[in-house]
Order: sequence, then C-alpha cells, then structure tokens
Amino acid sequence: MVGEETQEAAGGSSWTFLSNHGYVLLSIAREPGLRLRELAQRVGITERAVQRIIADLEQGGYVSRVREGRRNRYEVHAHRRFRHPMFSHREVRALLDLLSTGMRREPAEAVDGNGLGLD
Repeated sequence: MVGEETQEAAGGSSWTFLSNHGYVLLSIAREPGLRLRELAQRVGITERAVQRIIADLEQGGYVSRVREGRRNRYEVHAHRRFRHPMFSHREVRALLDLLSTGMRREPAEAVDGNGLGLD
C-alpha cells in the first residue's frame, strides 16, 4: 500500500509526492488492461475511488476507455498538458517517462508494496 511506506520514511506522516490520480494514471499507462479491483489494490484505495478518478481523467482528456468484450482497456493521452499552472507548458508524458524508467512488470504484491514496480 502506498501510504505505509511513506509513513515510515516521513516519521509517521501519511503524505506522498503523487496524488491518487497520479498513481492511477501511472498504473494505467503501465498496464492498460488492469481491472478496477486491481487498480484499487495497487493504489491502496477503494474501487469506487478508482471509478471517480478514472471519470476525472476521462473528463480531462487524459485517458479514454475502449471496450474489449466484457472488459475495459484504457488509453493514456500522454500529449495532454499538466493542469497546474506551474507545469501547464509540459506534457504528462514527461512524468510518465520519468517514473516509468526502471519499472518492472511484476505482480503488485511482489514488487515494492505499492505494485508500481519502482526500483
């Protein structure tokens, strides 16, 4: 779970550098066919929270949903720019590229506790 590692590193505080939106976007970029349940476990939030985040990301144009049989597959639109004025000149691709470097594709529980496979 994302928060557990952070609490240890920050002396009990439970903040992280990325929001849950960022973790969901990174996870989708890494594995576009993840189910909501898998995303929720990976990020450490509820399935309902993942649904809301995906709806936000779709509404913002950062992801789109493609139906494949009974499942959804997500496409990340990495050319979209950041929403925050400080970084609105940069594409989301910069963050995805930066944080995807060194990522392994392994089961969530076998990686680093948050399933993102960061080295």
